[in-house]
Amino acid sequence: MPDVSARSATLRDQFARHVAWTSDTPLGLTVERAEGPFLYLDDGRRIIDFISGIAVSSLGHRHPRVVEAIKQQVDRHLHVMVYGEFIQRPQVAFASLLAAQLPPPLQVVYFTMSGTEANEGALKLAKKYTGRTRLIGFERSYHGDTHGSLSVTGRAVYQDPFRPLLPDVTFLPFDDLAALSAIDEETACVITEPIQGEGGIRVPSERWMRALRQRCTEVGALLIFDEIQTGFGRTGRLFAFETFGVVPDVLTLAKAMGGGMPLGAFVSSPEIMATLRTDPPLSHVTTFGGHPVSCAAAHAALSVLLEERLPARAAEIGQRIRRTLRHPLIREVRGRGAMLGMELVRRDVTERVVGRCLERGVLLGWTLHSDTLVRLAPPLSIPLDVLDEALSIILDELNREEREQDEG
Repeated sequence: MPDVSARSATLRDQFARHVAWTSDTPLGLTVERAEGPFLYLDDGRRIIDFISGIAVSSLGHRHPRVVEAIKQQVDRHLHVMVYGEFIQRPQVAFASLLAAQLPPPLQVVYFTMSGTEANEGALKLAKKYTGRTRLIGFERSYHGDTHGSLSVTGRAVYQDPFRPLLPDVTFLPFDDLAALSAIDEETACVITEPIQGEGGIRVPSERWMRALRQRCTEVGALLIFDEIQTGFGRTGRLFAFETFGVVPDVLTLAKAMGGGMPLGAFVSSPEIMATLRTDPPLSHVTTFGGHPVSCAAAHAALSVLLEERLPARAAEIGQRIRRTLRHPLIREVRGRGAMLGMELVRRDVTERVVGRCLERGVLLGWTLHSDTLVRLAPPLSIPLDVLDEALSIILDELNREEREQDEG
């Protein structure tokens, strides 16, 4: 029998040959198992997952309630019919629980497999409901990599290789009151993240959010909130829009919703959602959206999130991180709750600190927008001693970097 190192080498070789890479330098960590806040690698290392699988594993990895729900549903049935035709208990139960947490009129849920699919559905819904074609997004936004979602993502570096994208899209500066006058009676929808994630963990003012809601109402444009990253407790409230005191016309969700299983959704009012039923019927369909196993996992995950008051714990985690991470090489720690960005002074410093933290067992990540902003998104269930361990390692590596700069 080949030893562990030989098996790992074979696996790495097969990964290099047969799995499509999305960069020339993938992390290349081989995960044997994951539990709670930890990843366990094939070389025996234990890694603190301080980015939660990019804001997915908010309950930590393999939460027992989620795993049990998955096992029970697997014993009942897997896929049985394309979405929306059969009554499937896991879909109905989760949609009902989710709707109970949302204000009217956000009461009807359309399940998808991912966040970008949720945004695609929301854009189609807005165009069909309003009969308009103009879409408005914001500079530095991120809404996904499929063509429609990419079309309203406000960064040319990701769009340029794939043009032409959707026509009739306008980008406005984020958190700019004066720019909102560009939203007019030809606008089908405005799509925004309540807090920009990949754009640099940018939090807008409450005044701007309220003005955005008012302007969309005035001209009859639908307001879409992309809460794919901010939703399900990450920012200290169940949904980030609650912080601003406004309600969107359409809400898009994914990431943490599935408890580690693939699941997305767009949510709207009965009136708006009804437009997908006619002219023609089946205006938007999906084969695997709302997969019963994913919905069972999501129901368990949301139940745990509510019972254990994890949104409030996200706020506590954020406060603890902000109190601890004070250092001359840190320009700023910004964000809400446990969705934070630590901005360092330079790219080379960021690269070294992130790399050395990983060597010492803490997984950090950069955002797609900035070479100096480090994503901090630990599980909302992370034990405080593990949180403090990770923060201590980050500070140690910042101190090491500072010493080396002084000596050099």
